Amino acid sequence: MLRVGLTGGLGSGKSTVAGIFRELGAQVVEADELGRALMEPGQAVFNEIARVFGAEVVDAEGRLDRSKLAELAFRGGRLNELNAIVHPAVIQAQREWMDRISAVNPNAVAIVESALIFEVERDARERGESEGVLADWRRRFDRVILITAPEETRVSRYVARLSPAGWDERIAADARSRLARQMRDEEKIPRADFVIENTGDLAGLRHNVEVVWKELVATGGRGSNIS
Repeated sequence: MLRVGLTGGLGSGKSTVAGIFRELGAQVVEADELGRALMEPGQAVFNEIARVFGAEVVDAEGRLDRSKLAELAFRGGRLNELNAIVHPAVIQAQREWMDRISAVNPNAVAIVESALIFEVERDARERGESEGVLADWRRRFDRVILITAPEETRVSRYVARLSPAGWDERIAADARSRLARQMRDEEKIPRADFVIENTGDLAGLRHNVEVVWKELVATGGRGSNIS
């Protein structure tokens, strides 16, 4: 089975590309979806977040107050603490998902959509972790596809998604703040196997995805068996 990472910064269009790959026949899972499931009440990740960040991040219904948690993580300078709780569990869930796919179809192309493939590894190494699942996560993919787009285009997409009524400078500032914490495309490009630029031309984007898909299918089933 071929294990593929699909990544790109905020607003790059990963979800659109993931949808096209799914239509073409790939098995696709979103890291955010796995993360949300792991952060539900009763899950170990939920319990650890509540322990580390305190009762203020749990709402009256006993669920995580995601806006409060985001405020503490992004604006309170505690993002690394949150990532250290969530990322290992999400990566383990991704691995288990890929193992299930491989057991059913050894020739499948299994794609994990994740915004932070390169950042997870970078942050782990900055914490002094030279080994382990976080420090070598990039190596555990047979191929990595990077989706790129101009920064202002990405900010505009983020604002449009969260503010359908029109431009919101507060949301735009939040987008720029989040992008500042992510690696620049110029740093990621040399480490990616495929780079797809998403300028907003859906027909052109689909064509480029189909070109990459043909190459992935040609090598499907000849991926690694990294555990």
